[in-house]
Amino acid sequence: MIASASGPSIGQVVICGAGVIGTSIAYHLAKLGVTSVTVIDPVGLAPAASGKAGGFLALDWNPGPLDELSRRSFYLHEKLAEELNLDETCYRRLSCEAVAIDGSSTRPSQKKLHNVQWADIGVLGSQCMGTTETIAQTHPRTFVEAMWKEAERMGCSLRLGTVKDVVIDDIIDESKHKKKCSGVILNDGDQVTADIVIVAMGPWSSNLPSIDIPTMYGQKYHSAILRPERILNQAVFFQGLGDPEVYPRPDGDVYVCGFPDPPTIVTEKPGQVEVRPEAVDRLINVAGKVSSELASAEVSREKCSSCYLPIVGNGLPLIGPMPNLKGAYVASGHSCWGILNAPATGEAMAELIVNGKTTHVDLTNFKP
Repeated sequence: MIASASGPSIGQVVICGAGVIGTSIAYHLAKLGVTSVTVIDPVGLAPAASGKAGGFLALDWNPGPLDELSRRSFYLHEKLAEELNLDETCYRRLSCEAVAIDGSSTRPSQKKLHNVQWADIGVLGSQCMGTTETIAQTHPRTFVEAMWKEAERMGCSLRLGTVKDVVIDDIIDESKHKKKCSGVILNDGDQVTADIVIVAMGPWSSNLPSIDIPTMYGQKYHSAILRPERILNQAVFFQGLGDPEVYPRPDGDVYVCGFPDPPTIVTEKPGQVEVRPEAVDRLINVAGKVSSELASAEVSREKCSSCYLPIVGNGLPLIGPMPNLKGAYVASGHSCWGILNAPATGEAMAELIVNGKTTHVDLTNFKP
C-alpha cells in the first residue's frame, strides 16, 4: 500500500457507475490510499447486471486476450472473500457439467449419469466442464455491497445522480493531450469537479456526448429463481431446449438464465429495465423439463429479473485511459464475464491511475 499522502496527489476521482466494475475500482483505489473517490449512480449499488447476474466464475474459460485478466480475477475472488469475510452464501467452489438432453422426455431417466447430480430428465450424456479447482460462484449483489462497505469505511462516498456528460477543458500539454476532463455534469444541472473521471456505466457508457467512447451495446438476459426442497450443487450448461444455464446457489436459490435477446443500443434506463413475464415463464418451463426437482420447485417471482450485459463490437472490454483526453478513463464492456473479471479490472485500473502501470494484467488488448 502506498502512503496515504499519495492520495491527495491523485486529486478527486469520480467514478460513473456503481456496478461491480465501478465498485471494484473504488475499493482498489482506496486500498492504494486514494480515498477522495465519489461514485455516482442514478439508482445505487449494483443497479443493473451487477445485482442480477448469475455470479458464475471460471478460471480457464477465456483463452486468448482475456486469459490473464480472468485468471487473476479468479484468484482475487477467493482472496476478497477472505478479506471481506464473505461466507459460503456469497462465495463457494463447485463443479460444472455440460449435459445433453433430448427435450422430449417428461419423466426422470431410469439410469442416472455418474457425474450429473440433479439433472435427471431426458439426459443423454455429459461432459465435465470444471471441478472445484477451476469453478466457483459468488452472489453478485452481496459481493458488490461487501466491497462498497469496505471502500466507504476507507473514505469513498456514493452519490445518487445521473451523469449527463463530462466537462472538458482545453489545455496546452507537452504529453500531446490537447484536452482535459475536469468533471461531470448531472441531469439536475449540478457539476462535480474531478481530476480523474472513470466511466463504468455498462451498456450506457457510450451515452456521454463529449467523450468518444466506442459504441456500447447491451444484450438482454432474463433470469428465473427457483427454490427446490434441498440445496443443490453443481452448475449445469444444458445442450438442447435452447441451451439454458442453471446455477444453484448455497442459500437454496437456483438461478436459471438463457434465451438472450440480440445485442442492441439500450434505451431503457438503469433501474427501469422491463421484465417480460413470458420470458421468465419460458425459463421456468424449460427448467422443469430437465430436472424433476426443479419441476416441483417453488418459483420466487419477486426475484425473477432481467438485465443487459454490456458488449463492445470486438467482444473485448474497454479498460484504460481515453486517448487524447487527460484524466478520462473507461472500464466497461465485459459482457457475460463482468462479475468474474471485476476484481482484476479494479486492481489494474487503480494501479494504472496511482502508479502509471499495472502489475498483474497487461491492458494493451483493452485500450479504448
